[in-house]
Amino acid sequence: MQQVEEIQRNLAAAGYIADTDLASIIHLTQVLKRPLLLEGDAGVGKTAVAVALSQMMQQELIRLQCYEGLDASTALYEWNYQRQLMAVRLRETENTDADAIEAELFSKEYLLPRPLLQAITTPKPCVLLIDEIDRADDEFEAFLLEVLSDFQITIPELGTIKAQHRPTVLLTSNATRDLSDALRRRCLFHFVDYPDAEKELNILSTQLPDLDLHLARAITRFVQKLRQESLKKTPGVAETLDWAAALMHLQTGELEQSMPQIEATLGCLLKTQPDRELATPVWLKQLLNPTSDS
Repeated sequence: MQQVEEIQRNLAAAGYIADTDLASIIHLTQVLKRPLLLEGDAGVGKTAVAVALSQMMQQELIRLQCYEGLDASTALYEWNYQRQLMAVRLRETENTDADAIEAELFSKEYLLPRPLLQAITTPKPCVLLIDEIDRADDEFEAFLLEVLSDFQITIPELGTIKAQHRPTVLLTSNATRDLSDALRRRCLFHFVDYPDAEKELNILSTQLPDLDLHLARAITRFVQKLRQESLKKTPGVAETLDWAAALMHLQTGELEQSMPQIEATLGCLLKTQPDRELATPVWLKQLLNPTSDS
């Protein structure tokens, strides 16, 4: 499909290598005007999809980072209480009518928009990233369903504000908890897996064009084997890129003959002490062996 291939090219130009399945679902997201839920392990590049998509569409990226305890007011808006207090004190010295003071205090001038309100009130189309929705609780998820259905927000003091432009919405989840069926029904879905060797090599070549191709292949082969090991924290694409950049900085040549550089840069790949303790010289040499299946 021509549109899908064009999306792949444009995402690649923005620095993200997308397979046909991902490009297809992004195309359908634009056609059907539905949110897209991206699910997968941490570090596989879900957030990077939204970043590249905003660049491809030349639209602002507005990001709501979810966390336990996130509530509607934090995601929507807050009143600038400090400015309101200063205004009250100033108006009191001027003997301003109390009703007039209240009308002024609860005007847009004193409103602090948070990501959801920003996405709805922006004068131009935008990309709204709701990152790690699985970290938020069920109550916030239910509130979010209402916002995503109507794309309007009611502020008691100001009334209902409707979106001037319907944002392109991406949600990401690390699958740390089950999302509701209601949320899944409202979204298109794509599972983002760790890249295969060919795709990861392509990512390295795109993001680090000065990286020697022979070294890039060796790095890709090593990381692909590493992900097959029983690790507490499997390295993602970001770790591969960091490791490759570190090896470049140390002017690494043949990876199989660069044990000092490998040991010096393992902190780019292995992010827990139990995983780091696995990295004995014998273990590393086994992973470096091109003919070994690990």
